[in-house]
Amino acid sequence: MNDYSTQITVGELIARFLECANVKSAFGVISIHNMPILDAFHRRQKMRFISSRGEAGACNMADAYARATGGLGVFVTSTGTGAGNAAGALIEAFTAGTALMHLTGQIESEFVDRDLGYIHEAPAQLAMLKAVGKGAFRIRSPLSALSVLQEAYRLAMTAPRGPVSIEIPIDVQSSLLELPQDLAPALIRPMYPDPGKLKQLYESLRKAKRPLLWLGGGAREARLAVQRLVRLGFGVVTSVQGRGILEEDDPHTFGSYNLQKAVESFYQTCDALLVVGSRLRSNETLKYQLKLPKHIYRIDVDALAQNKGYESDFFVQGDALISLNALADLLEQGQPMQVDQALAQDLALAKQSAQAQVEDSLGPYSALQKAVQNLAQKDIWWVRDITLSNTMWGNRAPVLYHPRAGVHALGGGIGQGLPMAIGVSVASDDLGLRRTTLLLSGDGGLVLNMGELACAVQERAQMVILLMNDKSYGVIRNIQDDIYGARHCYVDLHNPNFEKLCESLGLGYWYLKDAGDVLAVLQKAVQQTKEIKAPVMVEVDMKTWGSFKIKFAGPILKKDQA
Repeated sequence: MNDYSTQITVGELIARFLECANVKSAFGVISIHNMPILDAFHRRQKMRFISSRGEAGACNMADAYARATGGLGVFVTSTGTGAGNAAGALIEAFTAGTALMHLTGQIESEFVDRDLGYIHEAPAQLAMLKAVGKGAFRIRSPLSALSVLQEAYRLAMTAPRGPVSIEIPIDVQSSLLELPQDLAPALIRPMYPDPGKLKQLYESLRKAKRPLLWLGGGAREARLAVQRLVRLGFGVVTSVQGRGILEEDDPHTFGSYNLQKAVESFYQTCDALLVVGSRLRSNETLKYQLKLPKHIYRIDVDALAQNKGYESDFFVQGDALISLNALADLLEQGQPMQVDQALAQDLALAKQSAQAQVEDSLGPYSALQKAVQNLAQKDIWWVRDITLSNTMWGNRAPVLYHPRAGVHALGGGIGQGLPMAIGVSVASDDLGLRRTTLLLSGDGGLVLNMGELACAVQERAQMVILLMNDKSYGVIRNIQDDIYGARHCYVDLHNPNFEKLCESLGLGYWYLKDAGDVLAVLQKAVQQTKEIKAPVMVEVDMKTWGSFKIKFAGPILKKDQA
């Protein structure tokens, strides 16, 4: 007969497994259908649990946490509506390629899939979760729990990464099983490139006179290899997701100034473009009309990346760091590349022109961009929601110095910036960095998930919310001006008094009526969030600041390119 002292619940098994996977924090909303899991978290006190105010917020927090740490993000929801609330945020994580484990409850096993109208039931919950992530599983018995956890971890953490959901019926969560001797998660093996194909790629690139790297989010771990190629003469440009892989003040990189006219003209002078870990997304290629160098080569762990968006001359499937290091070995050992000595200077001039073009479009908001840049020199986390200001300048400035410093809503959904900033703040704590998180948000997006302000205060998040308040959906208003005869319908927003809102919640608050003292105010806000160990809001009154010099009305198309 088994000794009861060696038995644990499935809920505790989950907690112990996550501890073995080096998960320091998890996010979620407690419910009657996930209590055995969260009770185990609480009893063991090995992980911090952040109580979000909604399941979508919990997913966004875990997503941003994983992006900042480079590890696994974990969040817990209830079944049915609770799991459904997270679906949109799961799509964001799937789009961004974030390694997430979503633990959701399920009703009692005997009633699952019977469509009885049981409380918290969603008859097709597993199908829904499969549709919005990389995979979804159900733990059907205590004996299968560990294998499901290990497989879900392997799938989430294997590149290209993505969110994986696990639903656990409430009776299974409470069931007992013998404590397994080995709770280690699956070993994640990187994908090694085919040496023959890598040699072929080398043969094509070694003759290049003006080679350029385009780095996406899939190359974030490849900084040292990228630096080797830069020393060999390669220039660099990144997607927004690839920002900071090479420090953005390095003279050999455009950063994410990747579609301005001066940059496109520079592309035409390059004889080889090596795209690494990037999908060349539509909004960063003028809907695939951006003129890239004639010869395009690609490295990606995803075999389906070949010829995506743009036709490739040659494709190598493999891990970015391993592949680029091996390529650098070949280039260093072979006959020296004869790179055009003017390449670096031409890149610098084109970058200067692109930066000037963006700055010139900002009008009065140029002062705000410069103030944020001043703060960034002190090393911040730069989190952005989908808002007009982010499109105008936040996706390209300030300068970022490390590849995980920038987090943004890649999929284009508003309102995700606030919970993302909370997740980044928690990640900063867990990493022992205590950098200040700076969030750029619009009023419409902030109000959408406004309940998470209470979570931010409760969790003592060290963050400054830079609230761009124009009392409307600014981009939609501009589209209505451009296409719909300036018929402004459904875009004007009634907002709370943000100063009183902050006072009621215990947030610090600053008001920026104009650009006169923007740097001083931001510096004071950063100091205040450190002192009070709570969020601080800086409200920018866009009605009094005025308009941007150039009106942005949706994704830039080829015909709109300045």
